[in-house]
Amino acid sequence: MSLSNMGGSDRIIRLVVGVAILALTYFTGAVPTGLLTIIAYIVGAIMVVTAVTGICPLYTLLGIKTKKG
Repeated sequence: MSLSNMGGSDRIIRLVVGVAILALTYFTGAVPTGLLTIIAYIVGAIMVVTAVTGICPLYTLLGIKTKKG
């Protein structure tokens, strides 16, 4: 039994958005410095990690599964 609860399109979208958030925050400084920067890094990192692992803890708590099968 696989622990993965995320489908392929869900993972791709999370990866693209997560990398975009991290890149915009780091390279362009689009997010103001301070607390918002830290929050942006955390959100981006969480999105990338969940995309790579295929496991979303929030989905598990809410009983959501976007993976077919």
